[in-house]
Amino acid sequence: MTRGDARELTRLLRRIDGRGYRAYKEIGGAWELEGCSLVIDHVQGDPFADPSRVRVRVPGTRSQLPPWACQAGSRSAGLASHLARTFARHASKVRARGSGKSGRIEMESPGQEVLAQSAVSVAGDGGVEARFRVGLPATGRRVLADEASRLLLEEVPRLVDQSLVFGAYEPDSLRLVVETNEDADALRTLLGGLGLLAFVADGSVLPRASGVDDRPLREGPVVPFGSPPTLRVELDLPNAGRVSGMGIPEGVTVITGGGYHGKSTLLRALERGVYNHRPGDGREKVVTDPHAVKVRAEDGRSVSGVDISPFIGRLPFGGTTDAFSTANASGSTSQAAAIVEALEAGATALLVDEDTTATNFMIRDRRMQALVPKAGEPITPFVDRVRQLHESRGVSCVLVIGGSGDYLEVADTVVAMREYRAIDVTEEARAVVSAFPTGRLVEVSTTVPPLPRRLPERRSIDPRYGRRDVHVRVHATHRIRLGTSDLDLTAVEQIVCPAQTRALAAALALAREFMDGEKSVPEVLDRVMEAVDLDGLDVLDPRQVGDLAAFRRHELAAALNRLRALEVTVVPR
Repeated sequence: MTRGDARELTRLLRRIDGRGYRAYKEIGGAWELEGCSLVIDHVQGDPFADPSRVRVRVPGTRSQLPPWACQAGSRSAGLASHLARTFARHASKVRARGSGKSGRIEMESPGQEVLAQSAVSVAGDGGVEARFRVGLPATGRRVLADEASRLLLEEVPRLVDQSLVFGAYEPDSLRLVVETNEDADALRTLLGGLGLLAFVADGSVLPRASGVDDRPLREGPVVPFGSPPTLRVELDLPNAGRVSGMGIPEGVTVITGGGYHGKSTLLRALERGVYNHRPGDGREKVVTDPHAVKVRAEDGRSVSGVDISPFIGRLPFGGTTDAFSTANASGSTSQAAAIVEALEAGATALLVDEDTTATNFMIRDRRMQALVPKAGEPITPFVDRVRQLHESRGVSCVLVIGGSGDYLEVADTVVAMREYRAIDVTEEARAVVSAFPTGRLVEVSTTVPPLPRRLPERRSIDPRYGRRDVHVRVHATHRIRLGTSDLDLTAVEQIVCPAQTRALAAALALAREFMDGEKSVPEVLDRVMEAVDLDGLDVLDPRQVGDLAAFRRHELAAALNRLRALEVTVVPR
Protein backbone atom coordinates (compact mmCIF):
# COMPACT_ATOMS: atom_id res chain seq x y z
CA MET A 1 0.00 0.00 0.00
CA THR A 2 1.36 3.41 -1.03
CA ARG A 3 1.95 5.82 1.85
CA GLY A 4 2.04 9.01 -0.19
CA ASP A 5 3.99 11.01 -2.76
CA ALA A 6 7.30 12.87 -2.79
CA ARG A 7 5.91 15.90 -0.95
CA GLU A 8 4.63 13.77 1.91
CA LEU A 9 7.95 11.93 2.15
CA THR A 10 9.75 15.29 2.25
CA ARG A 11 7.50 16.49 5.08
CA LEU A 12 8.12 13.30 7.04
CA LEU A 13 11.87 13.61 6.64
CA ARG A 14 11.79 17.20 7.87
CA ARG A 15 9.79 16.14 10.91
CA ILE A 16 12.42 13.59 11.98
CA ASP A 17 15.41 15.84 11.16
CA GLY A 18 17.99 15.75 13.93
CA ARG A 19 16.40 12.87 15.78
CA GLY A 20 18.17 9.59 16.53
CA TYR A 21 19.02 7.50 13.47
CA ARG A 22 16.36 4.89 14.26
CA ALA A 23 13.73 7.56 13.50
CA TYR A 24 14.41 6.74 9.83
CA LYS A 25 12.31 3.61 10.38
CA GLU A 26 9.26 5.86 10.07
CA ILE A 27 9.87 6.27 6.33
CA GLY A 28 9.52 2.56 5.55
CA GLY A 29 6.96 1.57 2.92
CA ALA A 30 6.05 2.57 -0.65
CA TRP A 31 6.10 6.12 -2.01
CA GLU A 32 4.98 7.38 -5.38
CA LEU A 33 7.58 9.50 -7.15
CA GLU A 34 7.30 10.99 -10.60
CA GLY A 35 7.37 8.08 -13.03
CA CYS A 36 8.28 5.39 -10.50
CA SER A 37 7.56 3.94 -7.06
CA LEU A 38 10.12 4.00 -4.25
CA VAL A 39 9.81 1.10 -1.81
CA ILE A 40 11.85 1.25 1.40
CA ASP A 41 11.82 -2.38 2.55
CA HIS A 42 14.14 -2.26 5.53
CA VAL A 43 15.65 0.70 7.35
CA GLN A 44 18.97 0.04 9.03
CA GLY A 45 19.12 1.28 12.62
CA ASP A 46 22.77 2.37 12.56
CA PRO A 47 24.58 4.52 9.97
CA PHE A 48 27.72 2.41 10.38
CA ALA A 49 25.96 -0.90 9.56
CA ASP A 50 24.95 -2.25 6.15
CA PRO A 51 22.86 0.31 4.23
CA SER A 52 19.06 0.07 4.08
CA ARG A 53 17.28 -2.09 1.49
CA VAL A 54 15.36 -0.12 -1.16
CA ARG A 55 13.58 -0.85 -4.44
CA VAL A 56 12.28 1.20 -7.32
CA ARG A 57 9.52 0.06 -9.64
CA VAL A 58 9.37 1.62 -13.07
CA PRO A 59 6.25 0.86 -15.16
CA GLY A 60 6.57 0.01 -18.83
CA THR A 61 4.90 3.28 -19.75
CA ARG A 62 7.86 5.07 -18.16
CA SER A 63 10.72 2.74 -19.16
CA GLN A 64 9.55 2.56 -22.79
CA LEU A 65 11.61 -0.63 -23.20
CA PRO A 66 10.59 -2.19 -26.52
CA PRO A 67 8.95 -5.63 -26.71
CA TRP A 68 11.90 -7.11 -28.63
CA ALA A 69 14.15 -6.42 -25.61
CA CYS A 70 11.76 -7.75 -22.96
CA GLN A 71 10.97 -11.18 -24.36
CA ALA A 72 11.10 -13.75 -21.56
CA GLY A 73 14.19 -15.94 -21.48
CA SER A 74 17.51 -15.06 -23.05
CA ARG A 75 16.63 -11.51 -24.07
CA SER A 76 15.16 -10.26 -20.81
CA ALA A 77 17.96 -11.96 -18.83
CA GLY A 78 20.61 -10.22 -20.92
CA LEU A 79 18.76 -6.90 -20.66
CA ALA A 80 18.32 -7.12 -16.88
CA SER A 81 22.01 -7.87 -16.39
CA HIS A 82 22.95 -4.88 -18.54
CA LEU A 83 20.59 -2.53 -16.69
CA ALA A 84 22.01 -3.68 -13.35
CA ARG A 85 25.56 -3.13 -14.52
CA THR A 86 24.70 0.37 -15.73
CA PHE A 87 22.78 1.29 -12.56
CA ALA A 88 25.65 0.08 -10.36
CA ARG A 89 28.19 2.09 -12.35
CA HIS A 90 26.24 5.34 -12.02
CA ALA A 91 25.34 4.65 -8.38
CA SER A 92 29.02 4.30 -7.47
CA LYS A 93 29.46 8.00 -8.34
CA VAL A 94 26.77 9.24 -5.98
CA ARG A 95 28.11 11.10 -2.94
CA ALA A 96 26.31 12.65 0.01
CA ARG A 97 27.35 14.31 3.22
CA GLY A 98 27.25 12.41 6.51
CA SER A 99 28.93 9.87 8.77
CA GLY A 100 29.32 6.12 8.52
CA LYS A 101 27.89 4.84 5.24
CA SER A 102 25.80 7.96 4.64
CA GLY A 103 24.95 8.73 1.06
CA ARG A 104 25.95 5.44 -0.47
CA ILE A 105 23.79 3.88 -3.15
CA GLU A 106 24.99 0.36 -3.90
CA MET A 107 23.76 -2.26 -6.33
CA GLU A 108 25.23 -5.71 -6.92
CA SER A 109 27.02 -5.30 -10.24
CA PRO A 110 27.17 -8.30 -12.61
CA GLY A 111 30.64 -9.26 -13.79
CA GLN A 112 31.60 -10.55 -17.23
CA GLU A 113 29.14 -13.44 -17.03
CA VAL A 114 25.43 -12.94 -17.70
CA LEU A 115 23.52 -14.68 -14.92
CA ALA A 116 19.94 -14.47 -13.82
CA GLN A 117 20.14 -12.16 -10.80
CA SER A 118 17.89 -10.41 -8.31
CA ALA A 119 19.25 -6.84 -8.59
CA VAL A 120 17.13 -5.96 -11.65
CA SER A 121 14.20 -7.76 -13.22
CA VAL A 122 12.36 -6.91 -16.42
CA ALA A 123 8.73 -7.85 -17.06
CA GLY A 124 7.24 -8.65 -20.44
CA ASP A 125 5.44 -5.29 -20.53
CA GLY A 126 8.70 -3.41 -19.97
CA GLY A 127 8.20 -2.86 -16.26
CA VAL A 128 11.46 -2.81 -14.29
CA GLU A 129 12.21 -3.45 -10.64
CA ALA A 130 15.63 -2.52 -9.27
CA ARG A 131 16.86 -3.50 -5.80
CA PHE A 132 19.73 -1.71 -4.10
CA ARG A 133 21.01 -0.39 -0.77
CA VAL A 134 20.98 3.18 0.44
CA GLY A 135 23.03 4.64 3.26
CA LEU A 136 20.51 7.05 4.75
CA PRO A 137 22.49 10.19 5.70
CA ALA A 138 23.38 10.98 9.30
CA THR A 139 25.55 13.32 11.26
CA GLY A 140 26.92 11.18 14.00
CA ARG A 141 23.88 9.02 14.70
CA ARG A 142 21.25 11.65 13.96
CA VAL A 143 18.98 12.05 10.95
CA LEU A 144 20.24 14.40 8.24
CA ALA A 145 16.93 15.18 6.52
CA ASP A 146 18.03 17.52 3.73
CA GLU A 147 20.68 15.07 2.51
CA ALA A 148 18.22 12.17 2.75
CA SER A 149 15.66 14.11 0.73
CA ARG A 150 18.24 14.86 -1.95
CA LEU A 151 19.38 11.26 -2.03
CA LEU A 152 15.93 9.66 -2.26
CA LEU A 153 14.07 12.27 -4.28
CA GLU A 154 16.77 13.53 -6.62
CA GLU A 155 19.56 10.97 -6.92
CA VAL A 156 17.37 7.87 -7.14
CA PRO A 157 15.12 9.33 -9.91
CA ARG A 158 18.30 10.43 -11.70
CA LEU A 159 19.62 6.86 -11.55
CA VAL A 160 16.32 5.66 -13.02
CA ASP A 161 16.76 8.09 -15.92
CA GLN A 162 20.38 7.04 -16.41
CA SER A 163 19.91 3.29 -16.37
CA LEU A 164 16.36 1.92 -16.30
CA VAL A 165 14.69 3.62 -19.26
CA PHE A 166 15.12 3.03 -22.98
CA GLY A 167 16.12 6.63 -23.63
CA ALA A 168 19.33 6.14 -21.61
CA TYR A 169 20.76 3.83 -24.29
CA GLU A 170 21.65 3.79 -27.93
CA PRO A 171 19.07 1.41 -29.44
CA ASP A 172 21.76 -0.52 -31.34
CA SER A 173 23.79 -1.10 -28.17
CA LEU A 174 20.76 -2.47 -26.33
CA ARG A 175 19.89 -4.69 -29.27
CA LEU A 176 23.45 -6.05 -29.22
CA VAL A 177 23.07 -6.93 -25.53
CA VAL A 178 19.90 -8.99 -25.94
CA GLU A 179 20.91 -10.59 -29.23
CA THR A 180 24.33 -11.61 -27.90
CA ASN A 181 22.72 -13.40 -24.97
CA GLU A 182 20.14 -15.05 -27.19
CA ASP A 183 22.82 -16.27 -29.60
CA ALA A 184 24.90 -17.78 -26.79
CA ASP A 185 21.93 -19.78 -25.54
CA ALA A 186 21.15 -20.89 -29.08
CA LEU A 187 24.77 -22.00 -29.58
CA ARG A 188 24.72 -24.09 -26.42
CA THR A 189 21.50 -25.87 -27.41
CA LEU A 190 23.11 -26.89 -30.73
CA LEU A 191 26.05 -28.71 -29.15
CA GLY A 192 24.44 -32.03 -28.23
CA GLY A 193 22.81 -32.58 -31.61
CA LEU A 194 26.18 -32.15 -33.31
CA GLY A 195 28.06 -34.44 -30.92
CA LEU A 196 30.03 -31.50 -29.52
CA LEU A 197 31.11 -30.79 -25.99
CA ALA A 198 32.06 -27.17 -26.65
CA PHE A 199 32.44 -24.50 -29.32
CA VAL A 200 35.04 -21.72 -29.50
CA ALA A 201 34.25 -19.11 -32.15
CA ASP A 202 36.93 -17.80 -34.47
CA GLY A 203 38.06 -14.37 -33.36
CA SER A 204 37.32 -14.98 -29.67
CA VAL A 205 39.65 -13.28 -27.18
CA LEU A 206 40.40 -15.84 -24.46
CA PRO A 207 43.16 -14.35 -22.25
CA ARG A 208 42.09 -12.20 -19.30
CA ALA A 209 43.60 -8.94 -18.13
CA SER A 210 45.09 -10.57 -15.02
CA GLY A 211 44.52 -13.25 -12.44
CA VAL A 212 42.25 -10.87 -10.51
CA ASP A 213 40.70 -9.03 -13.46
CA ASP A 214 38.31 -11.07 -15.60
CA ARG A 215 38.04 -8.47 -18.33
CA PRO A 216 39.68 -9.30 -21.69
CA LEU A 217 43.38 -8.71 -22.16
CA ARG A 218 43.89 -5.52 -24.17
CA GLU A 219 47.64 -4.96 -23.97
CA GLY A 220 50.57 -7.02 -25.21
CA PRO A 221 50.35 -9.94 -27.64
CA VAL A 222 46.64 -10.68 -27.91
CA VAL A 223 46.07 -13.46 -30.45
CA PRO A 224 42.41 -13.91 -31.47
CA PHE A 225 41.37 -17.55 -31.49
CA GLY A 226 41.45 -19.40 -34.78
CA SER A 227 40.12 -22.92 -35.21
CA PRO A 228 42.13 -25.70 -36.85
CA PRO A 229 40.61 -26.49 -40.27
CA THR A 230 39.97 -30.13 -39.31
CA LEU A 231 37.91 -29.11 -36.26
CA ARG A 232 36.19 -26.09 -37.76
CA VAL A 233 32.41 -26.15 -37.82
CA GLU A 234 29.91 -23.56 -39.00
CA LEU A 235 26.70 -22.88 -37.15
CA ASP A 236 23.70 -20.66 -37.81
CA LEU A 237 22.58 -18.31 -35.03
CA PRO A 238 19.29 -16.40 -34.82
CA ASN A 239 20.97 -12.97 -34.84
CA ALA A 240 24.63 -13.21 -35.83
CA GLY A 241 23.90 -15.57 -38.69
CA ARG A 242 26.59 -18.07 -39.67
CA VAL A 243 29.60 -18.30 -37.36
CA SER A 244 32.64 -20.54 -37.55
CA GLY A 245 34.84 -21.93 -34.83
CA MET A 246 36.40 -24.97 -33.25
CA GLY A 247 34.01 -27.71 -32.25
CA ILE A 248 35.38 -29.92 -29.47
CA PRO A 249 33.85 -33.36 -29.96
CA GLU A 250 32.40 -35.45 -27.18
CA GLY A 251 34.84 -38.06 -25.91
CA VAL A 252 38.35 -37.58 -24.56
CA THR A 253 40.16 -34.43 -25.69
CA VAL A 254 43.73 -33.60 -24.72
CA ILE A 255 44.96 -30.01 -24.93
CA THR A 256 48.74 -30.02 -25.03
CA GLY A 257 51.70 -27.84 -25.99
CA GLY A 258 54.59 -26.02 -24.38
CA GLY A 259 54.39 -23.96 -21.22
CA TYR A 260 52.88 -20.46 -21.55
CA HIS A 261 51.41 -21.22 -24.98
CA GLY A 262 47.74 -20.94 -23.95
CA LYS A 263 46.65 -24.44 -22.82
CA SER A 264 45.19 -23.43 -19.47
CA THR A 265 43.77 -20.22 -20.98
CA LEU A 266 41.72 -22.32 -23.40
CA LEU A 267 40.53 -24.62 -20.60
CA ARG A 268 39.53 -21.67 -18.43
CA ALA A 269 37.47 -20.29 -21.30
CA LEU A 270 35.75 -23.68 -21.59
CA GLU A 271 35.00 -23.87 -17.85
CA ARG A 272 33.41 -20.40 -18.00
CA GLY A 273 31.61 -21.36 -21.21
CA VAL A 274 28.86 -22.92 -19.12
CA TYR A 275 27.72 -19.29 -18.68
CA ASN A 276 26.94 -16.54 -21.20
CA HIS A 277 29.12 -13.43 -21.43
CA ARG A 278 28.45 -9.75 -21.95
CA PRO A 279 29.22 -8.04 -25.29
CA GLY A 280 32.88 -7.06 -25.53
CA ASP A 281 34.06 -9.82 -23.19
CA GLY A 282 35.75 -11.75 -25.99
CA ARG A 283 34.11 -15.05 -25.02
CA GLU A 284 30.57 -14.24 -26.16
CA LYS A 285 30.56 -17.22 -28.52
CA VAL A 286 32.53 -19.65 -26.38
CA VAL A 287 29.99 -22.14 -25.07
CA THR A 288 30.31 -25.44 -23.23
CA ASP A 289 27.98 -28.26 -22.25
CA PRO A 290 26.04 -26.78 -19.30
CA HIS A 291 26.82 -29.86 -17.19
CA ALA A 292 30.60 -29.67 -17.61
CA VAL A 293 32.39 -29.59 -14.25
CA LYS A 294 35.96 -28.55 -13.48
CA VAL A 295 37.58 -31.00 -11.04
CA ARG A 296 40.90 -30.79 -9.23
CA ALA A 297 42.85 -32.02 -6.22
CA GLU A 298 42.09 -30.24 -2.97
CA ASP A 299 44.34 -31.20 -0.08
CA GLY A 300 42.68 -30.92 3.32
CA ARG A 301 39.02 -30.86 2.28
CA SER A 302 36.45 -32.99 4.06
CA VAL A 303 34.73 -35.93 2.38
CA SER A 304 31.60 -37.67 3.65
CA GLY A 305 30.58 -41.18 2.60
CA VAL A 306 31.79 -41.03 -1.02
CA ASP A 307 32.44 -44.24 -2.95
CA ILE A 308 35.91 -43.60 -4.36
CA SER A 309 36.61 -47.33 -4.89
CA PRO A 310 36.62 -47.00 -8.72
CA PHE A 311 39.79 -44.94 -8.31
CA ILE A 312 41.21 -45.91 -4.92
CA GLY A 313 40.82 -49.45 -3.62
CA ARG A 314 41.47 -51.07 -0.26
CA LEU A 315 43.74 -49.03 1.97
CA PRO A 316 46.47 -50.31 4.32
CA PHE A 317 45.25 -52.08 7.48
CA GLY A 318 42.01 -53.08 5.78
CA GLY A 319 40.55 -49.60 5.24
CA THR A 320 37.72 -49.56 2.70
CA THR A 321 36.78 -46.81 0.26
CA ASP A 322 33.23 -47.65 -0.82
CA ALA A 323 31.91 -45.09 1.71
CA PHE A 324 35.01 -43.01 2.25
CA SER A 325 35.00 -40.22 4.86
CA THR A 326 37.81 -38.00 6.07
CA ALA A 327 38.30 -34.55 7.56
CA ASN A 328 41.63 -34.14 5.78
CA ALA A 329 41.70 -35.60 2.28
CA SER A 330 44.95 -36.07 0.40
CA GLY A 331 45.47 -34.85 -3.14
CA SER A 332 44.51 -38.19 -4.68
CA THR A 333 41.52 -38.94 -2.43
CA SER A 334 40.18 -35.40 -2.83
CA GLN A 335 40.40 -35.60 -6.62
CA ALA A 336 38.73 -39.01 -6.65
CA ALA A 337 35.95 -37.65 -4.42
CA ALA A 338 35.49 -34.58 -6.63
CA ILE A 339 35.01 -36.77 -9.71
CA VAL A 340 32.55 -39.13 -8.02
CA GLU A 341 30.59 -36.20 -6.54
CA ALA A 342 30.41 -34.58 -9.97
CA LEU A 343 29.09 -37.81 -11.48
CA GLU A 344 26.54 -38.10 -8.67
CA ALA A 345 25.29 -34.56 -9.40
CA GLY A 346 24.82 -35.36 -13.10
CA ALA A 347 27.98 -34.07 -14.76
CA THR A 348 28.23 -35.01 -18.43
CA ALA A 349 31.77 -33.70 -18.88
CA LEU A 350 34.87 -33.23 -16.73
CA LEU A 351 37.46 -30.50 -17.21
CA VAL A 352 40.92 -31.23 -15.81
CA ASP A 353 44.15 -29.22 -15.75
CA GLU A 354 47.22 -31.25 -14.76
CA ASP A 355 48.60 -28.19 -12.92
CA THR A 356 45.91 -28.62 -10.24
CA THR A 357 45.84 -32.42 -10.05
CA ALA A 358 47.50 -35.06 -7.89
CA THR A 359 50.20 -36.62 -10.06
CA ASN A 360 49.85 -40.12 -8.54
CA PHE A 361 46.11 -39.99 -9.25
CA MET A 362 46.58 -39.07 -12.90
CA ILE A 363 49.24 -41.56 -14.01
CA ARG A 364 51.56 -44.44 -13.10
CA ASP A 365 54.18 -44.98 -15.77
CA ARG A 366 55.79 -48.31 -16.62
CA ARG A 367 58.78 -47.81 -14.38
CA MET A 368 56.64 -47.11 -11.31
CA GLN A 369 54.50 -50.10 -12.19
CA ALA A 370 57.63 -52.26 -12.14
CA LEU A 371 58.93 -50.80 -8.88
CA VAL A 372 55.58 -50.72 -7.03
CA PRO A 373 53.38 -53.60 -8.28
CA LYS A 374 49.64 -53.11 -8.49
CA ALA A 375 49.12 -55.32 -5.46
CA GLY A 376 50.79 -52.64 -3.36
CA GLU A 377 49.15 -49.63 -4.99
CA PRO A 378 45.47 -48.89 -4.18
CA ILE A 379 45.18 -46.07 -6.73
CA THR A 380 43.77 -46.79 -10.18
CA PRO A 381 45.13 -43.89 -12.23
CA PHE A 382 42.68 -41.69 -14.06
CA VAL A 383 44.33 -42.51 -17.39
CA ASP A 384 42.83 -46.01 -17.04
CA ARG A 385 39.33 -44.74 -16.29
CA VAL A 386 38.88 -41.74 -18.57
CA ARG A 387 37.86 -43.75 -21.65
CA GLN A 388 35.57 -45.95 -19.58
CA LEU A 389 33.73 -42.91 -18.28
CA HIS A 390 32.86 -41.90 -21.83
CA GLU A 391 32.13 -45.36 -23.21
CA SER A 392 30.05 -46.66 -20.28
CA ARG A 393 28.56 -43.44 -18.86
CA GLY A 394 28.69 -40.94 -21.74
CA VAL A 395 30.88 -38.59 -19.69
CA SER A 396 33.39 -36.67 -21.81
CA CYS A 397 36.65 -35.20 -20.57
CA VAL A 398 38.89 -32.33 -21.63
CA LEU A 399 42.37 -32.49 -20.12
CA VAL A 400 45.26 -30.05 -20.24
CA ILE A 401 48.30 -32.32 -20.37
CA GLY A 402 51.88 -31.18 -20.90
CA GLY A 403 53.90 -33.83 -19.09
CA SER A 404 52.34 -37.27 -19.57
CA GLY A 405 52.32 -38.72 -23.05
CA ASP A 406 50.35 -41.75 -21.85
CA TYR A 407 47.17 -39.69 -22.21
CA LEU A 408 47.77 -39.48 -25.96
CA GLU A 409 46.96 -43.18 -26.12
CA VAL A 410 43.42 -42.73 -24.74
CA ALA A 411 42.55 -39.46 -26.49
CA ASP A 412 40.01 -39.14 -29.30
CA THR A 413 41.19 -35.62 -30.13
CA VAL A 414 44.49 -33.87 -29.44
CA VAL A 415 44.78 -30.10 -29.76
CA ALA A 416 48.20 -28.45 -29.44
CA MET A 417 48.53 -24.81 -28.47
CA ARG A 418 51.52 -23.19 -30.17
CA GLU A 419 52.05 -19.49 -29.59
CA TYR A 420 48.37 -19.21 -28.59
CA ARG A 421 47.21 -20.88 -31.80
CA ALA A 422 45.23 -24.13 -31.79
CA ILE A 423 46.45 -26.95 -34.04
CA ASP A 424 44.82 -30.34 -34.49
CA VAL A 425 47.64 -32.85 -33.88
CA THR A 426 45.46 -35.94 -33.40
CA GLU A 427 47.03 -37.90 -36.24
CA GLU A 428 50.53 -36.80 -35.24
CA ALA A 429 49.80 -37.93 -31.67
CA ARG A 430 48.68 -41.35 -32.89
CA ALA A 431 51.87 -41.69 -34.86
CA VAL A 432 53.90 -40.81 -31.77
CA VAL A 433 52.01 -43.42 -29.72
CA SER A 434 52.77 -46.02 -32.37
CA ALA A 435 56.45 -45.06 -32.72
CA PHE A 436 57.16 -44.83 -28.99
CA PRO A 437 55.29 -47.59 -27.12
CA THR A 438 55.69 -47.20 -23.36
CA GLY A 439 54.90 -50.76 -22.37
CA ARG A 440 52.63 -49.41 -19.68
CA LEU A 441 50.04 -51.88 -18.32
CA VAL A 442 46.38 -50.95 -17.99
CA GLU A 443 45.57 -51.39 -14.32
CA VAL A 444 41.82 -51.93 -14.43
CA SER A 445 39.57 -54.48 -16.09
CA THR A 446 36.15 -53.52 -14.68
CA THR A 447 33.99 -50.55 -15.58
CA VAL A 448 32.92 -47.82 -13.17
CA PRO A 449 30.02 -49.38 -11.22
CA PRO A 450 26.76 -47.60 -10.35
CA LEU A 451 27.12 -45.23 -7.43
CA PRO A 452 25.52 -45.98 -4.07
CA ARG A 453 22.82 -43.63 -2.79
CA ARG A 454 23.96 -41.08 -0.25
CA LEU A 455 21.22 -39.77 2.02
CA PRO A 456 22.26 -36.50 3.68
CA GLU A 457 21.35 -36.17 7.35
CA ARG A 458 19.28 -33.04 8.07
CA ARG A 459 20.62 -32.68 11.61
CA SER A 460 24.19 -32.36 10.31
CA ILE A 461 23.41 -29.03 8.63
CA ASP A 462 22.65 -26.35 11.17
CA PRO A 463 22.22 -22.79 9.83
CA ARG A 464 21.28 -21.36 13.24
CA TYR A 465 23.32 -18.78 15.08
CA GLY A 466 22.20 -17.24 18.35
CA ARG A 467 18.54 -16.32 17.98
CA ARG A 468 18.57 -16.58 14.21
CA ASP A 469 17.13 -19.67 12.54
CA VAL A 470 19.21 -18.98 9.43
CA HIS A 471 22.51 -17.11 9.65
CA VAL A 472 24.47 -16.72 6.42
CA ARG A 473 27.50 -14.59 5.73
CA VAL A 474 29.56 -14.49 2.55
CA HIS A 475 33.16 -13.32 2.54
CA ALA A 476 34.37 -12.55 -1.02
CA THR A 477 33.58 -15.07 -3.76
CA HIS A 478 34.59 -18.35 -2.18
CA ARG A 479 33.97 -18.21 1.57
CA ILE A 480 30.69 -18.84 3.39
CA ARG A 481 29.67 -18.83 7.04
CA LEU A 482 26.55 -20.95 7.55
CA GLY A 483 25.44 -20.92 11.18
CA THR A 484 28.69 -21.52 13.03
CA SER A 485 30.36 -23.43 10.16
CA ASP A 486 32.91 -21.94 7.78
CA LEU A 487 32.97 -23.21 4.21
CA ASP A 488 35.89 -22.72 1.81
CA LEU A 489 34.92 -22.99 -1.86
CA THR A 490 38.20 -21.75 -3.32
CA ALA A 491 38.65 -24.95 -5.32
CA VAL A 492 35.17 -24.70 -6.87
CA GLU A 493 36.40 -22.69 -9.81
CA GLN A 494 33.10 -22.28 -11.66
CA ILE A 495 31.71 -19.99 -8.96
CA VAL A 496 32.21 -16.59 -10.55
CA CYS A 497 30.87 -13.85 -8.24
CA PRO A 498 29.87 -13.10 -4.62
CA ALA A 499 26.17 -12.88 -5.57
CA GLN A 500 26.32 -16.47 -6.77
CA THR A 501 28.01 -17.49 -3.51
CA ARG A 502 25.29 -15.75 -1.46
CA ALA A 503 22.64 -17.65 -3.39
CA LEU A 504 24.50 -20.92 -2.81
CA ALA A 505 24.69 -20.23 0.92
CA ALA A 506 20.94 -19.60 1.06
CA ALA A 507 20.34 -22.68 -1.09
CA LEU A 508 22.19 -24.84 1.44
CA ALA A 509 19.71 -23.71 4.10
CA LEU A 510 16.83 -24.49 1.72
CA ALA A 511 18.34 -27.90 0.85
CA ARG A 512 18.18 -28.82 4.52
CA GLU A 513 14.38 -28.54 4.38
CA PHE A 514 14.22 -31.32 1.78
CA MET A 515 16.44 -33.73 3.74
CA ASP A 516 14.09 -36.32 5.23
CA GLY A 517 16.38 -39.33 5.52
CA GLU A 518 14.98 -40.84 2.32
CA LYS A 519 16.07 -38.42 -0.41
CA SER A 520 19.51 -38.88 -1.91
CA VAL A 521 21.90 -36.02 -2.66
CA PRO A 522 20.75 -35.78 -6.33
CA GLU A 523 17.10 -35.79 -5.22
CA VAL A 524 17.74 -32.95 -2.77
CA LEU A 525 19.51 -31.01 -5.53
CA ASP A 526 16.52 -31.62 -7.80
CA ARG A 527 14.13 -30.15 -5.23
CA VAL A 528 16.20 -27.02 -4.70
CA MET A 529 16.65 -26.36 -8.41
CA GLU A 530 12.94 -26.97 -9.05
CA ALA A 531 12.04 -24.44 -6.35
CA VAL A 532 14.35 -21.82 -7.89
CA ASP A 533 13.05 -22.52 -11.40
CA LEU A 534 9.45 -22.16 -10.20
CA ASP A 535 9.69 -19.16 -7.87
CA GLY A 536 12.95 -17.49 -8.84
CA LEU A 537 15.81 -16.49 -6.58
CA ASP A 538 13.40 -14.94 -4.07
CA VAL A 539 12.60 -18.46 -2.86
CA LEU A 540 16.05 -18.39 -1.25
CA ASP A 541 15.42 -15.22 0.75
CA PRO A 542 11.93 -13.86 1.46
CA ARG A 543 13.30 -10.35 2.13
CA GLN A 544 13.45 -9.63 -1.64
CA VAL A 545 17.16 -8.86 -1.59
CA GLY A 546 19.07 -7.70 -4.65
CA ASP A 547 22.37 -9.49 -4.13
CA LEU A 548 21.68 -13.02 -5.44
CA ALA A 549 22.69 -14.63 -8.74
CA ALA A 550 21.82 -17.95 -10.36
CA PHE A 551 23.94 -21.04 -9.79
CA ARG A 552 24.08 -24.56 -11.22
CA ARG A 553 23.25 -27.74 -9.37
CA HIS A 554 26.93 -28.67 -9.66
CA GLU A 555 28.17 -25.76 -7.55
CA LEU A 556 25.42 -26.44 -5.02
CA ALA A 557 26.55 -30.07 -4.83
CA ALA A 558 30.15 -28.93 -4.40
CA ALA A 559 29.18 -26.62 -1.53
CA LEU A 560 27.10 -29.30 0.19
CA ASN A 561 29.86 -31.88 -0.12
CA ARG A 562 32.43 -29.55 1.43
CA LEU A 563 30.45 -28.86 4.59
CA ARG A 564 32.62 -30.31 7.32
CA ALA A 565 29.62 -31.17 9.45
CA LEU A 566 27.87 -33.10 6.65
CA GLU A 567 26.85 -36.62 7.55
CA VAL A 568 25.33 -39.09 5.12
CA THR A 569 23.81 -42.54 5.26
CA VAL A 570 25.17 -44.69 2.45
CA VAL A 571 22.78 -47.18 0.84
CA PRO A 572 24.90 -49.82 -0.96
CA ARG A 573 24.35 -50.25 -4.68
